[in-house]
Amino acid sequence: MLRGKRRRARVFAALGDETRLALVARLSGGKSYSISQLAEYCAGRKGGARLTRQAVTKHLRVLEGAGMVRCTRRGRESLFAFEPGPVDEMREVLDFVSRRWDEALGRLKRFVEG
Repeated sequence: MLRGKRRRARVFAALGDETRLALVARLSGGKSYSISQLAEYCAGRKGGARLTRQAVTKHLRVLEGAGMVRCTRRGRESLFAFEPGPVDEMREVLDFVSRRWDEALGRLKRFVEG
């Protein structure tokens, strides 16, 4: 379960940023978006700040480095799409931790009641 710790840490770190989390949420719908479209989306979010295309690109590169998005070129445009594999792995990690926590709480309950 703990193999690939560095890779998983990159995924958690990438998701720890509000803008990157919003980008993943947008891309998770299954459609590919250009940097311009994603910058527009970030600006239109409630409380969203207007980000430059360069700032959005930096966030997308972090997500790409964590394996959560892939970039393809269509002419002069870069299109970004969601890659669910790393998020699915994180779900497995969180489920594992949750089960361990539930087991620990069960032992504590038995101790307190016993």
